[in-house]
Amino acid sequence: MEELNEQRQQRLEKLHALQDGGLRPFGTRFPTTHTLETILQSYTNSTKEELEGTPISCTVAGRIVAMRRFGKAAFAALQEEGHRLQVYLKKDLLGDQSYELSQSFDLGDWIGVEGKLFRTKTDELTVEVHTLTFLTKGLRPLPEKWHGLTDIETRYRQRYVDLIANPSVHQVFRTRSRIINTIRSFLTEREYLEVETPMMHSIPGGATARPFVTHHNTLDVDLYLRVAPELYLKRLIVGGFRRVFEINRNFRNEGISTIHNPEFTMLEFYQAYADYHDLMDLTEQLFHTLSLEVCGGPTVDYQGQSIYLAPPWRRLPYLDSIVEVNQLDLEVLSDHKKAVDAAKRLGVDCAPQASHVDILVNLFEATVEPTLIQPTFITDFPIEISPLARKKESNPALTDRFELFIGGRELANGFSELNDPLDQRQRFEAQVALRDAGDDEAHYLDEDFIRALEYGMPPTAGEGIGIDRLVMLLTNQASIRDVILFPQLRPDRPL
Repeated sequence: MEELNEQRQQRLEKLHALQDGGLRPFGTRFPTTHTLETILQSYTNSTKEELEGTPISCTVAGRIVAMRRFGKAAFAALQEEGHRLQVYLKKDLLGDQSYELSQSFDLGDWIGVEGKLFRTKTDELTVEVHTLTFLTKGLRPLPEKWHGLTDIETRYRQRYVDLIANPSVHQVFRTRSRIINTIRSFLTEREYLEVETPMMHSIPGGATARPFVTHHNTLDVDLYLRVAPELYLKRLIVGGFRRVFEINRNFRNEGISTIHNPEFTMLEFYQAYADYHDLMDLTEQLFHTLSLEVCGGPTVDYQGQSIYLAPPWRRLPYLDSIVEVNQLDLEVLSDHKKAVDAAKRLGVDCAPQASHVDILVNLFEATVEPTLIQPTFITDFPIEISPLARKKESNPALTDRFELFIGGRELANGFSELNDPLDQRQRFEAQVALRDAGDDEAHYLDEDFIRALEYGMPPTAGEGIGIDRLVMLLTNQASIRDVILFPQLRPDRPL
């Protein structure tokens, strides 16, 4: 800390010297002719002779991230959006005043330069600077060992430093933007309408999750940050929209891990006159399109695993998956005592008060999920854990629901929607009973949503896809914090 304060004081002294000399240390507009990226894309392969034969003038700007001085000349490396370009500062070309200014530069300062491209004796593409403009003084030095910064706390808490120190991080978030843009194009080409729904709800719903609570002073009511937009999007289907989607922020007051952040991005979309089979087909097409756009082919390398995203994907019923992975008889899962005995034998935790469906869920999560590396739709979930999904015609104990698993984790959840308001009321009431028994993640009773269903919702299928986990897959990132610019962290000092 003492060293930091000393370096900062030195920079403040340079700041005052600039001001005393009549220069603006925090400059104004500086038009550029090129970005560093376009310079590198356009002229990386240009030879020394080509650049001398057809001079290329340019005006560029960036942050100084390296500096080498040689008496009456200096080389500096400028960085912008993860790209670096060398500039050559020579006293004979700049004049005494501008060159003297360059002698006061620190790493982290921003400058603008105008000049022409050439290649050095070591064949490095460089801008020979004719005009120099000081743009911004950096008052805080870059962290020690900032180049290739690996300290996790600093990277996540100070993403701006991470972006300076690790140019590859820029590419992850550029890719994230491409993924979202591709999703938008994919859905709008198929006549889905993008909509926006409220982020503050009077009744939380649409997912089994614990909500965040806030308070509206004027109305004097508690409101909940949305856990999902599902019930509002289905209201739009009731109102007559045929296909809708929303790329939205959801908030769930739950744990934090490498795959969970309290604030996260979801894609949800709903299609009238369809069922969950239609959405499984659509999801295969979407992921395949994304893999071609982002990865250049159907194969994705993720954390040492080669994952093939071209359709068709495997579709496996929920109960069958438990039977298959654990080599059980199906009848074991229909008997509570036998299911408990099987879970204990397999080393799966079973609380004494656990219900039968709790045992099935524990078995699935502990033994099946880790095996689902290649894209797999797990289908036909028990009705107890699917309060918004339509019952299967062939087995009312199950629902027309699927979850998509890739790389051992869930990426999507979809189902044929429940559009029977009487059945929906009964399921909400069962969820309320769970809340009364202490389950703070169970659904509330939403009378307005039931009223909407009573006006009539056509047969509909809906799905949610976790954008953050999808980006993790397509950019080969192990932690969700590496694909969220500002992940939620415990405060590093008292608030």
